Amino acid sequence: MVVYKSPYCGCCEAWAEALTASDTALRMENVEDMDALKTGHNVPDDAWSCHTAVADGYVFEGHVPLEAVKRVLEERPEIIGVAVPGMPSGSLGMGEDPSASYDVVGLNRDGSQSVYMEIRP
Repeated sequence: MVVYKSPYCGCCEAWAEALTASDTALRMENVEDMDALKTGHNVPDDAWSCHTAVADGYVFEGHVPLEAVKRVLEERPEIIGVAVPGMPSGSLGMGEDPSASYDVVGLNRDGSQSVYMEIRP
């Protein structure tokens, strides 16, 4: 996995550390123009977050939980990838919050989006 991030963002490193702790091999690359990178990987504007990771042909946008990363890589669904838009409190790398509630969005090949996984307390 390659994690692309702004050199000025610290929460991206917290997300990457959590993946590394789960035995996910990755490397970090600082990128000045994240907008161009996201556009180049077909991540819709409304799904953007602070970092973009790429692995095995999939895009992982933002603070995607470890369970979703593993599920995508194991099941190999017919999608571009998954995203956690914005930076929801309690998402992986954004602090522990047992009341965290957000959706992991599937980025479909036709440009549409659908809920891939619900994170609920």
